[in-house]
Amino acid sequence: MEAPKEARLTIYPAQYYLAALPSTAHEQRYAALQPAYSLEKAYLECREMTRQHSKSFFLASRLLPKPKRRAMEALYAFCRTSDDNVDNNAEAAQALAHWVAQVQHPITPRDQPVLLAWDDTCERYSLPCELANELLAGVAMDLTIQRYATFAELWVYCYRVASVVGLLSMRIIGFDPGAEVYAIRLGIALQLTNILRDIGEDAQRGRIYLPLEDLQRFNLSEADILNGVRDDRFRALMRYEIERAEQLYRMSWPGIAKLNPDGQMAVAAAALFYRGILHKIIANDFDVFTKRAHLSAIEKLMLLPTIRNQLQRLRRGQTDLTC
Repeated sequence: MEAPKEARLTIYPAQYYLAALPSTAHEQRYAALQPAYSLEKAYLECREMTRQHSKSFFLASRLLPKPKRRAMEALYAFCRTSDDNVDNNAEAAQALAHWVAQVQHPITPRDQPVLLAWDDTCERYSLPCELANELLAGVAMDLTIQRYATFAELWVYCYRVASVVGLLSMRIIGFDPGAEVYAIRLGIALQLTNILRDIGEDAQRGRIYLPLEDLQRFNLSEADILNGVRDDRFRALMRYEIERAEQLYRMSWPGIAKLNPDGQMAVAAAALFYRGILHKIIANDFDVFTKRAHLSAIEKLMLLPTIRNQLQRLRRGQTDLTC
């Protein structure tokens, strides 16, 4: 599944969303007056943030060599901190504006461990700032957009908040030419999985990420989603969206072979851990309003031999997923 033809990032380019943030004065204090964060301690802060907030990402990243693992944890912490400015802040626009100003300032604030580790990672792996701006623009979209009329519109959001993470990750891991399109597909699949898992939580915030055209396809209204209606219409909608995500997982899978071998197992694990959430949603009879679908730590560990077998098949040229 490629990007819908209607999806055009130039409709609202990244700078549109960043420029719309409230103006904020960036205050750079003297380093001598700031808490002393060594680079090592900054990376440890990112590791702890990853461990606390994403068990799947944390476990998958254990499969990387230490330098790449540290960089991926810095990437996760950067994404998490950016997102938290919107989701966990009463003054979300101002908080995100201040964060973006810090990110873009030429001097890294010494009291910001996440930015210290992130800037070091960007320098070590030559991560383009344009991609970081796309991610920040995706976060900023949550300030003003609570509905998506079409999948083409949702695709742009998913690209920014998830596919961009894949494009950054592959630069840390190392890749062969042609890997980008697979990273984009995987990012869309992962974000769709997030959206399906979190329908109930998002509804409590008044947000509906499911395309409105899809609700109409199954004769559902916005009020149905906001009120947690789970009937045959909703189950049919969920099967439709899950199949869309499954197709994207299948189409992204061959791209893992285009990554540096020392990062393939980590990405395969992250992908199939998340794909397992879709199976949990089905097992829960599509109850995403009162249950949060997830894999336990034991389930993830038990899945690792299957993931390794799938990866070995892929390396032999068998690109289909059989699990």
